[in-house]
Amino acid sequence: MTQQTHQPSDRPSVVDAHHHIWDLSVRDQDWITGPEMAPIRRNFSLDDLEPVARAAGVGATVLVQTIAVAEETPEFLAAAGSSDLVAGVVGWTDLTAPDIADTLAALRALPGGDKLVGIRHQVQGEPDPEWLLRPEVKRGLAAVAEAGLVYDLIVLPHQLPAAARTAALLPGLTFVLDHLGKPPIASGDLEPWAHHLGNLAARPNTVCKLSGMVTEAAWDSWTAEGLRPYAETVLGLFGPGRVMYGSDWPVSRLAASYGEVLQAARTLTDKLSEAERDAVFANTARRVYGL
Repeated sequence: MTQQTHQPSDRPSVVDAHHHIWDLSVRDQDWITGPEMAPIRRNFSLDDLEPVARAAGVGATVLVQTIAVAEETPEFLAAAGSSDLVAGVVGWTDLTAPDIADTLAALRALPGGDKLVGIRHQVQGEPDPEWLLRPEVKRGLAAVAEAGLVYDLIVLPHQLPAAARTAALLPGLTFVLDHLGKPPIASGDLEPWAHHLGNLAARPNTVCKLSGMVTEAAWDSWTAEGLRPYAETVLGLFGPGRVMYGSDWPVSRLAASYGEVLQAARTLTDKLSEAERDAVFANTARRVYGL
């Protein structure tokens, strides 16, 4: 297993801007199905994450929702409130609910509510490729912006055009694209993903997470060089100041250890300056999420 050592004291500690936890005794994660997913069909807690994150030099993390259930966000906020590692939570709420503004305010008032930094919905599971453009969804996104929160985008490549149009319509909301927009790394194709990504990156209120790559590649045979065209496309389109690192732990365990994911990201950013790497591995996430 490849592990990173702690950063020198004069460099910012790593921010892992994307990870999850879940407890299957509390509720099922109905997306963890089939024999190939068996390695992660168990409970994962912050106690499991902390030792591997600390060993890798990670000083702060962002805990991201896993399922569209209202009860999960208060649970995550409570966990974050009692953690020295979790600096922010991206939760879930129904964007189409008429009372979304009240719901967001109520979440902020909960234990750990000061660590609520964003909202996410699994748009990738919506059959309508223009779901984000629905009037009731745009109204909910406007409420997220009004609350001073960020919106995490989890979409597939064919949904990127709607994401770009939505970002243009809501310039006051920062959109953070998770997992590069899930490019087809396993097949080696860049288009039409790269074209659609360019249109999204053209909006100044968009940011991209350098995350989720190892599980979009072939799990048992990926290499950093195989990921490089996708990482360099993102870095070229967004610039390091709008890119942030995320492990996607524990989903990433399907293809790599925590340390291996971080090492791959370091390899993929080896052409950047020290300041640019500091942006990707710490400063972008701190600025965008207000950590």
